[in-house]
Amino acid sequence: MADVTENTPLAVTSARPTRTILAATMITVAGVLPVFLVGGLAVQLGAELAFSPAGLGLAVSVYFGVSAVASIPTGALVERYGPTAVARASLLLVAGTMLAIAALARSYPVLLGLLAVVAVANPLGQLASNATLAHRVPPGRQGLSFGIKQAAIPAGTLLAGVAVPAVALTVGWRWAFVAAAGLALAVLPAVPTGPARSADPARRRGERATGALAALGVAGTLAAGSANALGTFLVDSAAARGLSPALAGLLLTLGGAVCLVARITVGWLADRRSGGHLNAIAVMLVAGAGGLGLLHLAGPVALLAGVVLGFGLGWAWPGLLNFAVVRLHPQAPTAATSITQTGVYAGGCLGPLGLGTLAHHLGYPAMWLVAAVAMLLAAGLMLAGRRMLLRALRRRSGDGGPAAPEAAPQLPRPRRPGPAPAQRQETATGQRDTAADSRGDRHPGSCGGQPASSR
Repeated sequence: MADVTENTPLAVTSARPTRTILAATMITVAGVLPVFLVGGLAVQLGAELAFSPAGLGLAVSVYFGVSAVASIPTGALVERYGPTAVARASLLLVAGTMLAIAALARSYPVLLGLLAVVAVANPLGQLASNATLAHRVPPGRQGLSFGIKQAAIPAGTLLAGVAVPAVALTVGWRWAFVAAAGLALAVLPAVPTGPARSADPARRRGERATGALAALGVAGTLAAGSANALGTFLVDSAAARGLSPALAGLLLTLGGAVCLVARITVGWLADRRSGGHLNAIAVMLVAGAGGLGLLHLAGPVALLAGVVLGFGLGWAWPGLLNFAVVRLHPQAPTAATSITQTGVYAGGCLGPLGLGTLAHHLGYPAMWLVAAVAMLLAAGLMLAGRRMLLRALRRRSGDGGPAAPEAAPQLPRPRRPGPAPAQRQETATGQRDTAADSRGDRHPGSCGGQPASSR
């Protein structure tokens, strides 16, 4: 059975959806750029602020951990104040914190604290962008729009990589953070203005299948934790197998490029289906788990195939997940995606910590196998969450859903004696009183006014 995705958000579509998609993408890039800059500039930062690779791992985990904690409250802010105000707040927070890092980060604890502050901008920008795309992009282009927006994540990695030779090695790493602040401020005028909020809070609470969304969120935790291991440990793992650092870096660049193209392609294909998006994610996760399993094996062919499958399918699903959740929760897209996004952020926080510890004690081959198993479990939870969502939607439909208040007046209390009340009840259920017609036993006054009152 296909996912029930026919209900789309109550969109007030933009006359220029391309500009809306570009703005949402840039807002997302600005929100994730701080943590990627810290990773890309780790050599320069570590030398001046005196922290080790373990300190870098802690910084990344703090960033995604704060993002996970802030995700659901951020969804409430977007629903209350609207995506425009929240997106602007995200960009201003990024700009201010990037300038603070450039000017004030003279020690590792200060850097860690400022990174925790700017982490709040990540869910602010992500969820504001989700709401903007849900309400301002035509339904036939929403899958592509979410794919492009999520492609901003690997794009942010590429920007951070460019910042190393272009800025850090020429004028110093602090100017890279100044440039990031300038980028955030430059996006401010492009923030789309539009509908401020979705449905009323009571209706949002009634339409959210929280248990099913929590299951999808846990699936996102496992999948994101496993997929993040690719970006975190691929280079070191390949080098440990004898690959030169230069080739290992190129392999990571290849994986990022494949991931970027795959996210856009998956979104484009989603617009050509009416449902089945969560099933498609489960299939992608199974294929991605196969790619992670190949990294357990020695040899260049297994390594290359594992990178392509892992990045191309195992890490190309976040945009499709957001799209599916938005389509299944048309009245509360931001509140719904805030729950699933919490799981994705939690995976970004816990995955590198747990898998890194495992690699330290048992080695990279064992770590890749555990990551593959976790991704398979994520695929199973994705299917379980889909079934829970469909059951919740059927219950909502059986209870009358949003149309229930309008259905109540269709069965008025009968006022006339004789056969008229029976005819009235049958007409209200869409059935014709054929027996009464055959007997000619109709009340004289029921032919004209009775059907109209039952409608």
